[in-house]
Amino acid sequence: MKKSVFVVLGVLLSIAAVQAKTNCTTEPKEKWMTESNFKKMAEEQGYTIKKFKISGACYEIYGKNKEGKNIEIYFNPVDGSIAKSK
Repeated sequence: MKKSVFVVLGVLLSIAAVQAKTNCTTEPKEKWMTESNFKKMAEEQGYTIKKFKISGACYEIYGKNKEGKNIEIYFNPVDGSIAKSK
């Protein structure tokens, strides 16, 4: 009985992890804007970038928005649109 509970729990946690992952684009990296162009675009929109990284198929920034609030945002690297923000 305990074993089956752990198996079900493991499956549920796996599903949750897959759903939590943000997929910003399916386009190949050749179609992504360059990191420098993306950073320039984000800064022109009022973001201050403290940390930039590529997370799966997303550009992800940690920093502040134009109001000065802390942000964590995932962007589509092709067109720069916001895919997810925290």
